[in-house]
Amino acid sequence: MILRPFTPADRDAVNDLHQQVWWPARSEAGWAWLDANPARHDLGAPAGWVVADADDRPVAFVGNLVQRLWSGERRLHGATGFSIIVSEAARGRARGLIQAVMRQPDVFAAYTLNANPSAARLYPRQGLSPWPPRTHDLKLSWVVDPLELAQGRLLRALLERAPRLADPHREHFMNRRLRRRPAAAAMAATAADQVEVLGDLSDVSDYAGFWTALRAEGRMVADRSPEILRWRLADPDRTDPPILLAYRRDGRIGGYAMAVLAKANPIEPASLEIIDLIALEDEPQAIPALMAELMRRARGLGAAKLRLQVVAEDMVRRLGGWSRRARREGGWGHCWARMDPAGPATYSWQPTPFDGDYGVCQRPTPLGDRGAAFVTARGVSPDRGLNA
Repeated sequence: MILRPFTPADRDAVNDLHQQVWWPARSEAGWAWLDANPARHDLGAPAGWVVADADDRPVAFVGNLVQRLWSGERRLHGATGFSIIVSEAARGRARGLIQAVMRQPDVFAAYTLNANPSAARLYPRQGLSPWPPRTHDLKLSWVVDPLELAQGRLLRALLERAPRLADPHREHFMNRRLRRRPAAAAMAATAADQVEVLGDLSDVSDYAGFWTALRAEGRMVADRSPEILRWRLADPDRTDPPILLAYRRDGRIGGYAMAVLAKANPIEPASLEIIDLIALEDEPQAIPALMAELMRRARGLGAAKLRLQVVAEDMVRRLGGWSRRARREGGWGHCWARMDPAGPATYSWQPTPFDGDYGVCQRPTPLGDRGAAFVTARGVSPDRGLNA
C-alpha cells in the first residue's frame, strides 16, 4: 500500500469510505467546492491524502483544510486534517495520514479542533499538544428544548443495548419546526436591535471594513475576508444556508457570527452549531447581542440546543453571562496542535470552530424524515474514523 495525494479520480472510492463509517458522502459539486479553497491554492497543497491498495483504490483518507491566518500584516498558513477514515483493509495506517498533514511544507501549524474521545488518545503520540492549553477540552452549549434532549439521551441508551430497535434510515427528532423550516425563511430577514442579517460580502462592503479593522488589531486571526466567506458559504451540499449575522453600532460592523443547523446522526436531536463568533476588542456588547439572536433563531428553527464546540479562553470572558449559563460539554481533549517552534508567537490566537474543520464537516439536517444511514450510539473505532 502507498500513501499519495488525493485526486478527483478518488472521489467515488472515498465516498464509499465515508459510507462505511456512516458519514455523509459528498456530491461531485461538493468535492469541487472543497478543491476550490483559495488558501489551499496559495500553497499548491494537496486536497488530502489516501492510502491506496495494490489496485490503486483508496482504502484510507484524510482531507487537508488549509487556512490563511494573519498576524498584523503577516500572512501565514495552517492546516487541519478532516474526515480521517481508515478501513479494516488499511488498519494501522492512521499515523501516516496524520503525519502527511503535519509534515506538509509552508504551514506554521498543523492541528485538529475536532478530535473525538478515541482519537484524542492518539494525537499525543504524534507530537501534538493540547491547544488552547486551558480550554482544549471545553465545549459550551445552551439548552433550547430540554425534553427533546432528554429523549435523545434515552434513545441512545436503549440503542446501546438493542441497536436493531431503530429503522436504519429513519431520522428521529424531526420536529414540526424542523420539517417546516423552509417556510421560516422570513425569519432570516429580521433580527434584534443592533444585530442584522449579513448579506453583502463584496470587497467594498461594510463587512470588508470590519475585516480590515479586525486585522488591524494585531492579534492572530484566521482569514475571514469577504473572499474566504464567499467560498465558505458556497458549499453545495448544505440543506440550509448558514446563518450570518452582524453587530452594528454607530454605523460600523463591530462583530459577526456564523451558525449552521446540524444533526450529528439520525438518533440525535438537531442543534444550531456556532461556526464563528468574533468581535472587535472595543465592542464588549457584540458577543452577547449576537448570542441572543442566535438563541432566538435556534428556537425558531427547531434546534434542541445552541452549541459552541471550540472555546478559547478569551471567549469565556467575552460571553459574560452566557458563559455562566452554559452547559459544559466535552471533557476530553478535542483540540490538539503542533506549532513550528521557529514560527510566530501564537499567544493571541483565540480560535473558534471556524479555525477548525467544523465549517466543512457538519452533517446537514435532512429536509425530511429519511436521512443518511443509521449511526450506532457506539460510534466508530479510532482506526476507522478519527474526527467526528
